[in-house]
Amino acid sequence: MALISHIIRNTSIKSLEEKFLCLSLQSLNNTQIREKQVAPQPRLRNPTWLTKKNRVIHDDFVTQENREFISEIVQDKYENNTNKNTLPNTVEWTPNMRRTGVIAKKIGVLPLWLNNGKKIQTTLLQVLDNHVIRYYTPEEYESPRERAIKVKNKAPCIIMGAEAVNPTLFTKEYCGLFKDSGVMPKKYLARFFVSSEAALPLGTPVSALHYSVGNYVDVRGKTKYWGFQGVMKRHGFKGMPASHGVTKTHRRGGNIGGGGEKGRVWPGTKMPGHMGNRYRITKGLKIWRINTKYNVLWVSGCAVPGETNSIVYIYDTILPLRKPTKPLPFPTYFDINNQDVPEDIYDDSVHKFDDLTLTFE
Repeated sequence: MALISHIIRNTSIKSLEEKFLCLSLQSLNNTQIREKQVAPQPRLRNPTWLTKKNRVIHDDFVTQENREFISEIVQDKYENNTNKNTLPNTVEWTPNMRRTGVIAKKIGVLPLWLNNGKKIQTTLLQVLDNHVIRYYTPEEYESPRERAIKVKNKAPCIIMGAEAVNPTLFTKEYCGLFKDSGVMPKKYLARFFVSSEAALPLGTPVSALHYSVGNYVDVRGKTKYWGFQGVMKRHGFKGMPASHGVTKTHRRGGNIGGGGEKGRVWPGTKMPGHMGNRYRITKGLKIWRINTKYNVLWVSGCAVPGETNSIVYIYDTILPLRKPTKPLPFPTYFDINNQDVPEDIYDDSVHKFDDLTLTFE
């Protein structure tokens, strides 16, 4: 107030108008900058039980004798420490119960022939050395993402591990995850929600006999990464004509239709961008054949997501019309009496090459 009264005393009304005009012009020249209204980058939310996995390896001062000595200690510690006291569950299986899944590797595509002579394409999935690492009750499990809506009907959780690796390659904290199970540290870990009746003891092995021929499964994997692609490869656009006035727009997307009252790019518009490298689920794949020696499943189709030798996750299907009708090994297959299981188990409609195709009477 004192500054304003001082200005009024020493200046006239005209000078005041000039000063206010200068102030208004300066405020107009200051452009307003707004932040871009874009979605933030997705954050990697690791589970609460996951720790740092890989470590820095220094083999400069390790001799060959020390390496052999370390490998002998690792073998003595983990080979005789498997959980052999796994007993089957006495609960009868019902269609509403949810079993655990397995970690597998996609190893290729091969054809099969049915008894009527029809040729079908199948994908080979090799079930790795799966073991139960941890089991969480609904009260113990902590979700890595805090949900605004409270989850009802919480289910138990099984941590499954696959592909045993030398423990010296991992950190001490990561190897501590496998202390209770008594198995070697695994390279891959996966989480499966199960029913309370499908709980498994720690260290229980799960093989390809966890599934049966004729049943249907859902397979989840990461699609092949194609990099940054255009609209013709990414979305299957036809493209522009090759001639007749077309200039340098043969493979472009053309008009995106964003005009009108709101001139903007509408969400979901098909445009160039990164293709693949996303988790996808293929549902309702039938199991045609099982090899018990190498733990390989033959599932229908060649549309299983992922490259060759990529990791996939197999679940019991959730499609209501393809639910199993016959009882399944619950909670998993247990070889108690050392039963002789055939090396190859086929579906009834699959032709076996060992069978005779021509008969003479």
